[in-house]
Amino acid sequence: MKLIAIRAGSARLFSEFGSRHVNVGDVVVLAANTLCGAEPEGWVTTTTLYLDRDYVIDQVFWQHAARFKDRLDASDFLDTSYAEPAQVVRLGEDRAGLLMPWLDELAALSVDGQHANNFYRAQALLSAVLDVIVPHLAVTGNRVTPTQRTTVVPSTPRHRAFRPLRAEARIAAELLATEMDRRWSVPELASLVHLSPSQLRRVFTDAFGKSPIAYLALLRAEKMAHLLKATDSPISLIAASVGWRDSDFAARQFRRSVGVSPSEYRRISHSNPTPPHPD
Repeated sequence: MKLIAIRAGSARLFSEFGSRHVNVGDVVVLAANTLCGAEPEGWVTTTTLYLDRDYVIDQVFWQHAARFKDRLDASDFLDTSYAEPAQVVRLGEDRAGLLMPWLDELAALSVDGQHANNFYRAQALLSAVLDVIVPHLAVTGNRVTPTQRTTVVPSTPRHRAFRPLRAEARIAAELLATEMDRRWSVPELASLVHLSPSQLRRVFTDAFGKSPIAYLALLRAEKMAHLLKATDSPISLIAASVGWRDSDFAARQFRRSVGVSPSEYRRISHSNPTPPHPD
């Protein structure tokens, strides 16, 4: 997952929550494999933290250890209580200002590269950051809103041992990325990596947090967003070029991933030309 702190400037974000304006004092929280685009309004400076899902499950398990039997319970709790794949947390400038020294030190520690030596300090800094952000996350007792995804199957916790990515999952993802305009089916993809369809779904979802077809939709929406911004080609041709021959279906899938329609995304991206600005 990602935590993106807005440090200066402002931007318009596009994700499963729709189109949102963010500026100083806001933190964007994204689940794994959640598409999020940004159009800076002039310029914007951010700091991004990347957290492994299994690390987050581990933290949730110890936070609520009295109510869980094992980490699978913690995974289910996380998927139910924090089911929104994309959120904008409005901390305000004063509260967000607390984060900045900690984020700067975390960035410096990551550049330094002495991860084992810096482990406890990095852990303390991250805990301080989460202590400010997590109480302001939207939570729910069940999946009730349209943006709470139904295509994601939670992966099984790895019990503190990181497993290597299965070669079949990696190869399948590469095939989808290199031939995203192809009419893929799960049985066809499974045959190419020598797995049954059910095995492929399990292996792929465990690796990427999405089914193969949901992952393909993410890739297509991302490519379509780039082409809408970079070219003046008709939307129907762009949709067809990424593999969506039906324009109406493409528009629905794009809106689901990006939060706005293709025409609205093009209008906004073209109305905000931004000069390069250093991070």
